[in-house]
Amino acid sequence: MSPHRPKPPLRTAVVGTGSIARGAHLPALATLAGEGAVEIVAVVDVAEEAARAAAEEFAVASAFTDLDTMLGELRPDLVVLCTPPSLHREQAIAAVRAGAHVWCEKPPCPSLADYDAMTAATGEEPGSPATSFVFQHRFGSGARHVRRLLREGAFGRPLVAHCQTTWYRDAAYYAVPWRGRWDTEGGGPAMGHGIHQTDLLLDLLGPWREVRAMAARLVHDVQTEDVSTAQVRFASGAVATVVNSVLSPDEVSRVRIDCELATVELTHLYGYRNADWRITPAPGVPERKVRDWNDFGPDEPSSHLAQLRALVADIEAAAPHPTSGEGGRRVVEFTAALYKSAFTDTTVRAGEIGPGDPFYAAMHGGDPDRLPVGAREEEQAV
Repeated sequence: MSPHRPKPPLRTAVVGTGSIARGAHLPALATLAGEGAVEIVAVVDVAEEAARAAAEEFAVASAFTDLDTMLGELRPDLVVLCTPPSLHREQAIAAVRAGAHVWCEKPPCPSLADYDAMTAATGEEPGSPATSFVFQHRFGSGARHVRRLLREGAFGRPLVAHCQTTWYRDAAYYAVPWRGRWDTEGGGPAMGHGIHQTDLLLDLLGPWREVRAMAARLVHDVQTEDVSTAQVRFASGAVATVVNSVLSPDEVSRVRIDCELATVELTHLYGYRNADWRITPAPGVPERKVRDWNDFGPDEPSSHLAQLRALVADIEAAAPHPTSGEGGRRVVEFTAALYKSAFTDTTVRAGEIGPGDPFYAAMHGGDPDRLPVGAREEEQAV
């Protein structure tokens, strides 16, 4: 442990050893372990060979094939879930009840009902074990800088925004059994891909008021949509478009916000640096102000590591993490509203979806075999 750290490292276990664990979570944890902030005490995977391979690669002492066994034997402080979304509810609740904080990969879970059950397991005392979610784009230095300027009103009122996640996924991507199915993934690109950019948009612009959407399955042989579009009105009065696709060979992730005094634009793919942000002032804005706007400070890229640093600090301070509770729920509620609007051809308002609404229990609204609005006419005729 570093002599500058007042507290012992968080004893951390990783559940699921697939590509996201080995490519993002375990390297980030290894970095913080080197700084004395965490200790990776176990990996868990139902495939024993995969668990042992990950443990060997990252020098982890223990490998398990059963989550409950690991929780009972090791009692970790933090459990990182890198498993398919349909498993998150049960696993998160088990870990929290065992006294561990949880950091859960996206998509958070297949439904709002699942999300509320996961967060209901959190105790009422400050610092009680809670479940937070991976929305790492909030934690880069660029987002922190722009969020502060927006909150201070430096750019004037936000007026028009665009949020774009246009990626490409082929048939081999969907050969993984849990992908492209409502019960296991929870949705298509609106849920599994664009949720990062959508979360960042909501974080920057604040509460949304209503959404009107369309969704379609145009190419892939899956249950879920492979493209969606939405029009959004925010409580501030700003209006936005949100586009999610896995059909786009020219891949890009983009958030653009036009305000009274400036346009703020972020263009990247899977993660950004300060240089990926651009602030364009309106005519007449003083040069001194523009220089201040463009001083982003030290560059901290958006990444799992950036969010993990913040999460560890919040756990040690017994403070709520920004992506737990209501902070994580808003993008799940927005996504449910997008699907409800697309599948019912109606405008859906914030707070509308709750217990008793079919879209509260499932993103497909109770019909996993429904064709999204906008599907091919020849498919509808079959």
